[in-house]
Amino acid sequence: MRILGIDPGLRHTGWGVIEQAGSRLTHIAHGVIRINHELPLAARLGGIHREIADLSRAYWPDFAGIEETLVNANPRSALKLGQARGAAMAALHGAGLNVLEFSPRTIKLAVVGTGAADKTQVSFMVSRLLPKAGKMSSDAADALACAICTAHHAVALKKGAA
Repeated sequence: MRILGIDPGLRHTGWGVIEQAGSRLTHIAHGVIRINHELPLAARLGGIHREIADLSRAYWPDFAGIEETLVNANPRSALKLGQARGAAMAALHGAGLNVLEFSPRTIKLAVVGTGAADKTQVSFMVSRLLPKAGKMSSDAADALACAICTAHHAVALKKGAA
């Protein structure tokens, strides 16, 4: 089973692709979609949508996982992040993928063992679970962590459907 994880953002959207065979996880690819922050919002959202759609066609995942948006101290930032997330989700759905959504806490719990883990701990555990991934930005590490979390939950979904 192939899984695409997405860590959405208006400037940097992390992505990661893993393969799952039984309990074994294998790194396939990862990266960051960088959108010019000087573009109008609609153009940035369109760029995120286009890039995610291209990734879906390039890697043919069976499932996709995406991090939920937390409401933070700045409602305007949360709204814009939600729009970036929506553009990504629309692209994933348009590619015919089942999209699973996870809170940051759930992703951290799946990868690190505690929902209160910081970015350094998440990156460390992702590099241990996927040693072939090599160096990566925190955005890509978060996306791979989301893919790992999705792998755990997708297995349960597939068993339930059988």
